[in-house]
Amino acid sequence: MKFEMADFQIERKIVSKGFKLIAGVDEVGRGALFGPVVSAAVILPQTLIKRKLSGWVSEIDDSKVISPPKRRRLAKEILVHAFSVGVGLSSNFEIDQENIYWASLNAMKRAVENLSCAPDYILVDGFSLNDVNYPQISVPKGDRKSISIAAASIVAKVLRDEMMILLDRVYEGYSLSKNKGYGTKEHFRALRGKGPTPLHRSSFNLRCE
Repeated sequence: MKFEMADFQIERKIVSKGFKLIAGVDEVGRGALFGPVVSAAVILPQTLIKRKLSGWVSEIDDSKVISPPKRRRLAKEILVHAFSVGVGLSSNFEIDQENIYWASLNAMKRAVENLSCAPDYILVDGFSLNDVNYPQISVPKGDRKSISIAAASIVAKVLRDEMMILLDRVYEGYSLSKNKGYGTKEHFRALRGKGPTPLHRSSFNLRCE
């Protein structure tokens, strides 16, 4: 069975209306028990958008369906070839204070703000961003439809995964390099035995009976 794969159809329609700098925006880590939500905004060059899909661009898809080695390889290509990349985070403290929905929106807005140049248009995976002065489209399951959004999902996922690997050395015993902060059996077992760390989300259910 062949599943839907991201392409440039949405971007090409927007380019045909005269827009040039199109930013795809996505976040990762909403369902994790530990650490921040991480978002990325990626502006790919029009030369890639207009060209027939080939090479590494044709491999870009939803980060969740790509293997870790392939994600890392594609993230390097995106960082080299993108017109601009911005990253935004919302900490576990902000998640606990604001709730995960608003914290995710804040992370995505920060990613857009951290682009080195202002976009003409933004494509957002499943959300509409408030207080953003750019035309935008909320694209349900956008990381499976838009290469720009999928590229953002890859950058955000690789960055967050690398953060979890580093933090695993600080907070040993929670298997963060393996579970990336999500609620696996090992993670819940460590929470029962060791209790939460300062980077766990206290507003989430950290108990697994």
